[in-house]
Amino acid sequence: MQEELLQFSLQKVWKLVDLPYEKKAIGTKWVYRNKKDEREIVVRNKARLVAQGHRQEEGIDYDEVKQSKERIFISQNKYVAKILKKFDFYSIKIASTLIETQKPLVKDEVAAYVDVHLYRSMIGSLMYLTTSRPNIMFAVCACFRFQVTPKLSHLQAVKRIFRYLKGQPKLGLWYPRDSPFDLESYSDSDYAGANLDKKYTTGGCQFLGRRLISWQYKKQTIVATYTTEAEYINVAYYCRQNTAISKTANSVKQIHVIVNGKAVVISESSVRSDLLFTDED
Repeated sequence: MQEELLQFSLQKVWKLVDLPYEKKAIGTKWVYRNKKDEREIVVRNKARLVAQGHRQEEGIDYDEVKQSKERIFISQNKYVAKILKKFDFYSIKIASTLIETQKPLVKDEVAAYVDVHLYRSMIGSLMYLTTSRPNIMFAVCACFRFQVTPKLSHLQAVKRIFRYLKGQPKLGLWYPRDSPFDLESYSDSDYAGANLDKKYTTGGCQFLGRRLISWQYKKQTIVATYTTEAEYINVAYYCRQNTAISKTANSVKQIHVIVNGKAVVISESSVRSDLLFTDED
């Protein structure tokens, strides 16, 4: 035990502080284990100090990531509340949709200019949120295109996204434990959807079973002359994405073994890194 406490001091990973007001300490627990050699002879007694994480309460001790034996749920509702407060949007009305489909965003020459720094700050806050809220990516990226010279109509579109977030703050990503390992992709594109340059926009996502692992939204760099060409470019792009994901998934083959009474996971990548193997033809 003294050796474990000494390591805390040497590594500077522990410091005694006052308990915050109206907060409850989680608590700690000592875990003891006998380390044995290949002949099952005890060669060392080890002690580890661990936190009692099971005493945490959802919504009090943690908000954004919840893990259990059945699944992992990632939600940034605490961050949503933070940015709503930052831009003073607590009193605004709730919107049921992210964007008005009947009023596409255009380069408005008549509308008044708005504070470019405020606009970019709002867009940056929303871009960070897309890491756990892929449903807002289309609307955020559409507003992102006008951050150089934003107008009042563009600012209203950004405010609508915040109005939607106020009504749906707790949505997130759900990763169940038991799920197939089959790769599935979904994609779509709009032909000449951009009002300014007539380039089309492609979007899609990839699932491993029921787990969402990747999503994209991008305006293509070329102008498709007909719908078949636009769809062909879209399919080719996601075929490349699927090939890269498949190679990554297939390279992470795991072997579950018991070593000294402890479950250990061995993968091809870990063996190569530990033994310094190199690929050869």
